[in-house]
Amino acid sequence: MIHETAIVHPAAEIGEGVEIGPYSVIGENVKIGNGCYIGPHVVIEGWTTLGENNRVFQFASVGAQPQDLKFAGEKSELIIGSGNTIRESVTLHRGTSGGGGVTRIGDNNLFMAYVHVGHDCHIGNFCVFANVATLAGHVVVEDYAILGGVCAVHQFTRIGAHVMASGGSMIAKDLPPYTMAQGDRARVMGINVTGLKRRGFSAETISVIKKVYKLYYRSGLLAEEALTEIENLFGDIKEAMAFCGFIKASERGVTR
Repeated sequence: MIHETAIVHPAAEIGEGVEIGPYSVIGENVKIGNGCYIGPHVVIEGWTTLGENNRVFQFASVGAQPQDLKFAGEKSELIIGSGNTIRESVTLHRGTSGGGGVTRIGDNNLFMAYVHVGHDCHIGNFCVFANVATLAGHVVVEDYAILGGVCAVHQFTRIGAHVMASGGSMIAKDLPPYTMAQGDRARVMGINVTGLKRRGFSAETISVIKKVYKLYYRSGLLAEEALTEIENLFGDIKEAMAFCGFIKASERGVTR
C-alpha cells in the first residue's frame, strides 16, 4: 500500500506487499524488496537497494550522497540486505569511488534512532547500533557486534565479530573479535562472555577465547610473540585463529 501523499518515482522498483507511508519520497533508482515497511516522512534516494522485510521508520534518510569532499557526483550505491530495522532519523549514505563505490549492509541489523553510517562502510549481520552510534567512512563491522549509544568509530576502523562496545566509546583502532571495549579512547576490557553465551558458544570454546585474550593482552608478551604462542597452543581452534587473523590483517593497529 502506497499512501496517496507519498512521492514514488515511476522508475523505482517496488516489490510485493510494500507499505509506503505519508509524505515519503522514493527516488528514481531505488529498489525495494517484498514485504518492506517504509514509514512516513522517509527519504530513500540514489542507487539504493533494499532486500525483503526491512522496516524503515519516520525521518530516516537512506541513500543520500556521501559526506565526502572528494565526491564529485559519480554513481555510487547503498545495498541493504533483508530483515533490518532502521529507526527514526537514521542516516545511511552511499559509497564513493575511492572506497569501491558501495556502502553495504547485511541482514537482521538494528539501527536505533539517530545512528549514522558513513560512506563505504561494510556491516555484517545481526549487529545492533544503539542511539546516536556513528560510523565514519570505510568502517567494517562484523557479525553480531553491538555498539552502545553515542559510540563513535574512526574512519577505516574494523570492529570484529561479537564485539561489545559500551556507550560513549570513542573507537580509533581495530577491535578484535569477542572483546569488550569502553572509554575515550576505547580500551579493551575483557571478553564479551554474556554475548558469546547468548550466541550459543560452548563453555569450552569460551574458555579458549579467554585464554587467547589473556595471552595477547595480559601476558606481557610482545604482540608477535603472543600471536605465535596462540597459534602454537590453539592452532586447531577456529575462534582462536579468527582472533589472530583479524589482528594480522589490521592496518590501523589494534585497540589495547
